Amino acid sequence: MSYRLSLHPSGHLHVEETTPGDATISRDLGEDGSESAEAPAWVEAFRVSSAQGLLALVSHGERGAGWTAELGFWREFAVAHLTAVAHAPELAEGSPVDSGSATEPPPGWFQELTLKIPAMRGAEYASLEVFARLWGELDGLARAAAKAAGGWKPWLAKVHPALHLLGKVTFHLAENKRSVATPFAFMATYTHRLSASEKPVHLPLGRALQEYAGARNQKALRSLLEPVQRAAERSEWVRQALDSHRVFQPQAWSPVEAYVFLKEVPTIEDCGIVTRIPDWWKGGRGPRPQVRVRVGENVVAGLGQDRLLEFSMETALDGEPLTEEEWRALTSASDGLVQLRGRWVEADRERLQGALEHWKRVEKELAGTGVPFSQAMRLLSGVRLGSDRIDTGDASAAPDWSEVVAGGWLREALNAWRQTAPDADFDLHRNLRARLRPYQEVGVRWLRLLQELGLGACLADDMGLGKTLQVIALLQHLKDRAAARTMRKGERKGEPRVSGPALLVAPASLLANWRNEVTRFAPGLRMGFAHPAEGVEEGWREGSEAFVGGKDLIVTTYGQAARLDWLATREWALVVLDEAQAIKNPGARQTRAVKRLRARARIALSGTPVENRLGDLWSLYDFLNPGLLGSATEFSRYVKGIRAAASPDFAPLRRLVRPYLLRRLKTDPSIVPDLPEKTELTAYCGLSRKQAGLYARSVEELAEGLESSEPGIQRRGLVLAFLMRFKQICNHPSHWLGDGEFAADDSGKFGRLTELAEEIASRQEKVLVFTQFKEMTGPLAAHLAAAFGRAGLMLHGSTPVRERPKLVAAFEREDGPPFFVLSLKAGGTGLNLTAANHVIHFDRWWNPAVENQATDRAFRIGQRRNVLVHKFVCRGTVEERIDALIAEKRALADSVLGGEPGAETLLTEMSDEDLLQLVALDMKTAGAE
Repeated sequence: MSYRLSLHPSGHLHVEETTPGDATISRDLGEDGSESAEAPAWVEAFRVSSAQGLLALVSHGERGAGWTAELGFWREFAVAHLTAVAHAPELAEGSPVDSGSATEPPPGWFQELTLKIPAMRGAEYASLEVFARLWGELDGLARAAAKAAGGWKPWLAKVHPALHLLGKVTFHLAENKRSVATPFAFMATYTHRLSASEKPVHLPLGRALQEYAGARNQKALRSLLEPVQRAAERSEWVRQALDSHRVFQPQAWSPVEAYVFLKEVPTIEDCGIVTRIPDWWKGGRGPRPQVRVRVGENVVAGLGQDRLLEFSMETALDGEPLTEEEWRALTSASDGLVQLRGRWVEADRERLQGALEHWKRVEKELAGTGVPFSQAMRLLSGVRLGSDRIDTGDASAAPDWSEVVAGGWLREALNAWRQTAPDADFDLHRNLRARLRPYQEVGVRWLRLLQELGLGACLADDMGLGKTLQVIALLQHLKDRAAARTMRKGERKGEPRVSGPALLVAPASLLANWRNEVTRFAPGLRMGFAHPAEGVEEGWREGSEAFVGGKDLIVTTYGQAARLDWLATREWALVVLDEAQAIKNPGARQTRAVKRLRARARIALSGTPVENRLGDLWSLYDFLNPGLLGSATEFSRYVKGIRAAASPDFAPLRRLVRPYLLRRLKTDPSIVPDLPEKTELTAYCGLSRKQAGLYARSVEELAEGLESSEPGIQRRGLVLAFLMRFKQICNHPSHWLGDGEFAADDSGKFGRLTELAEEIASRQEKVLVFTQFKEMTGPLAAHLAAAFGRAGLMLHGSTPVRERPKLVAAFEREDGPPFFVLSLKAGGTGLNLTAANHVIHFDRWWNPAVENQATDRAFRIGQRRNVLVHKFVCRGTVEERIDALIAEKRALADSVLGGEPGAETLLTEMSDEDLLQLVALDMKTAGAE
């Protein structure tokens, strides 16, 4: 069995079973490499709690061939906690478990983790708060377990034997400023006892030989020296110090001797010895002089990713330039520690000189040209690709001995990029019929900035946060700015437009949404649709000037982008991709077509966490900012290198892609206050050819039936039967035909349901799906199981009453099934299903009161999140017309459609002409691509 570790939106860690071929699968492997038949202990532990699972990862052993990057990351998280426990004197040296305060993580460590977390499912939820909560849960579990085990020492010995003696023996290194030749002092101590104030009392380790003299104390002495013996097996320095008995004596050291010891500190600590060293030596290294490379002091030429930036270099220490005399002192001194500017710094003549020579060669090579913007961003982030001509892969150019910083122009651009401060000359609401929420204002300013820089931007806000509105606001601003510029120049009067229209590429199912939203929020934007379902203007197939001219926005679909060659021949002011995950497959025809589009800047809209799906990430960024992530082969090789590393570090890659990615989550504390409690969305669906054919024939049959039917009961029965048939056909042809096939491609609603389900699944959220037809619950559940990759739940009128509480309890569990399909009558009332924050009305009851009752299964007391309600409507059918009728006359809906179930009976009173007009099929808007 294969498993995947994921971070849930709640901040808890869960284990999921996965299907073969999933790139994020982790397997529990036996010694011979075969897959274990039983779930490993850590899998079962995570099913109990996140803290239990983290501890189990530590007990599971060292990271091996069967471990993925995410398992190694979380194991190191747990090991760091245990190390902090063991380093705390009041905990590790015999004090009662209850005597100490909560264990503190290393300062700033959680912030580092937000960058270093691997590309795993749910990584977008990693935050300082999540790491702190998991640390706290782990600390609480550790304390309870240690108390039950009789103390920290026996418990640590059981969980992680290498840690149980930490804090017993300590190696001290201190500065001795009274001696020039030997400016360092070393002493090894052990904890002898606790003082009256319960502080540890340290004695020289040499005293232990006297303290434990005699045969009866040999066991205690061996226990005390066990970590030193273990260190001697791994460290040549410790072995020599132990063999010569120098470790038992205080010593005065030269800088060279101190440096040798400091380099061994990680190994020494890993063997169970505490070290006390000067605070300027951190993370296994001291302050280092570096060759400081500055890129982007000025712009040389170009635009966007092709922009060339100025390149320069200098030698520096902590960002301050070094004088020639200081540099000579560093390169002429012995390797090790050198005193410079009143402090000790680390020096390595060979690597320092190598770094300097390397960057001098680069500076000479780039003389008169400049560094491409994309390559400058890679240098700043630390991402190195094989084709980078200014990074040969020479170890001398490693970040440890050289530093790349942003110059003046680039630094200011990046600061503006990150802050997106309000602009007095940028009125977001001019000619926009909407009041943007604060986070939406930030989004529009951010999009505008990257658009002006000619760079691609990925707006990856959660579903329901208003990505569409933010793009509309940007388009309206571009139009207003062009108008203002034209008026200033006096080129023309009237209503000017942007220089060339923008192009929007969206799934066919979203064309109606875009038309409605633009019309609602920015009616001054002139749109043209290059698609048969919306294209009512002449010349859209050829891209004639009569069609394109005068437009602010041309809207098309991914399918048409692959068919209409003229789209790639124009230079667009802006290209926007909606549901940009549609180009995640770089080899697909529509992906290749979209990447041929030419534009000054590009925007991608996506509700899925692209940063955690590295294959998709490359394809998306190859559209947004071509060349930033190198070629597909280079990127694949780079990612494989990260995953294969002993300590995988995704921080450089995250630093590289994050400036172009803006993602806000509905769970963000800064977002929650701005959100309505419930947001209702209309999900427009096309009809498949099979649906359209059945629907059209049914309209003809209804017309024939009306001609021959008698007024009264016979006519009403006929109308009701056909209304039911139209609903069934809109759901799926098999619903009406009763053939039981329910092929996904035969229904536009099934296609839209897949799109929504995949996005909901990517966010690890849950959804309720309502249908008024019992016979649809099974096909819907089967279809959703494929989309989510796991089974869900189903409830209808035949579900035994005693089973319903069990289904509800299962769904409400955090790790419970991700979807619940319910028939409207059976599940529309009396259930509390607040685990879901999405509600889908797959087919419509045509009665707002009944639908609201169903929605309230999720939107009720106990719901702490914004609820998104998706109402499916097939375009060009009776569903769309009745939906419009409800929307137009919401206040009078009860009087129009009746206030009780079965209100379709009022439709039977329409005249034949009105009824046929209501149910008629509009092939232009209903047809799918």
